Amino acid sequence: MTGTQFPSEAVHIIGAGLAGSEAAWQVAKSGIPVVLHEMRPGRMTEAHRTDGLAELVCSNSFRSDDAANNAVGLLHAEMRRLGSLIMRSADANQVPAGGALAVDRDGFSAAVTKALHDHPLIEIDRAELKGLPPAEWRNVIVATGPLTSAPLADAIRELTDENALAFFDAIAPIVHRDSIDMSVAWFQSRYDKVGPGGTGADYINCPLTKEQYDAFVDALISGEKTDFKEWETNTPYFDGCLPIEVMAERGRETLRHGPMKPVGLTNLHDPSVKAYAIVQLRQDNKLGTLYNMVGFQTKLKHGAQQASVALCGSNDRLRRLCGIRQHRPDCRPLCGCRCACNLAGAAAGDIRAGIVARPHHRRAYRDHRCRPPLLPAHEHQFRAVPAARQSADPKWRWQPAARQ
Repeated sequence: MTGTQFPSEAVHIIGAGLAGSEAAWQVAKSGIPVVLHEMRPGRMTEAHRTDGLAELVCSNSFRSDDAANNAVGLLHAEMRRLGSLIMRSADANQVPAGGALAVDRDGFSAAVTKALHDHPLIEIDRAELKGLPPAEWRNVIVATGPLTSAPLADAIRELTDENALAFFDAIAPIVHRDSIDMSVAWFQSRYDKVGPGGTGADYINCPLTKEQYDAFVDALISGEKTDFKEWETNTPYFDGCLPIEVMAERGRETLRHGPMKPVGLTNLHDPSVKAYAIVQLRQDNKLGTLYNMVGFQTKLKHGAQQASVALCGSNDRLRRLCGIRQHRPDCRPLCGCRCACNLAGAAAGDIRAGIVARPHHRRAYRDHRCRPPLLPAHEHQFRAVPAARQSADPKWRWQPAARQ
């Protein structure tokens, strides 16, 4: 709902991305009024293109949905049992993606937006918060995530004494399905994994020979890159989603042991020939007319992108559709709990949560009144995180895993 005036005891949630939208839904489900603050469309960001809530500006994949064998899949299962709006909307707008859960990004955002707009206990305030929440807001969740506006980010940084609240992320190209040469490419999921709503043949695979791969790597390294924006300068990359040219610079074989690895795939046109590397494309919309290049996030300029993609054997006819953008995926330090605890402590309890990003990341804040988890602690995917964050051992220098 919009325009409804709730009392000061309402929970104010700043940011209507994935985490903020889910938080608003769960709080309202508990019978507590919510004011959900979202600055778009009055103030847009470097990456958003719509005014939809929970707009996906990066990958359309929620990663693995295998609850039995994958920690992310287990988190999905827990969220479904808790009545998650994000998971309900994702399931309703699912597109084939092998063992991963991927969605039609427009349909997904529309479903979340409608559910929150229609809830009688949720007021949506379309205005930018230019600084810390006012003192009269007793219950606040800050869920501004990747693209916090500069005034609010500066206020949080000043309050928490954190010098770096972000990592870089990047967005991969999206191409038209009819531009892919299927006389060379073929449909197959890695290891023929069926996954949710899939068939075992959900990805388009474009094979490369060693000569094509080497030429592609050379083009990536030598290609002209876009200049950093002011807010990107001196911010470290997010290791879970490096630009493809940065991975190439770390070693010529890095890509074919990463997003271009040829394992678990058999060329249906010539099963006896093993590709040296493979470019995978994942369906991006419900109609199946758009596919995104998996792991191909980049900072290359348009001309360099076109030249590089043209070197990918079966990709000779690929037409790039969307601009490549880079953004801040996690508006929190690597040890996210520190920022949240400092923030909550410094505000003397006025702010009841920390900076959170996507639901598939661990929440930085724990309310002492929270109910125990549905699953026993020894089955929970995050049981090792506190120990990891307290250890000086280099092996515990934890980062979120790369997306599938």
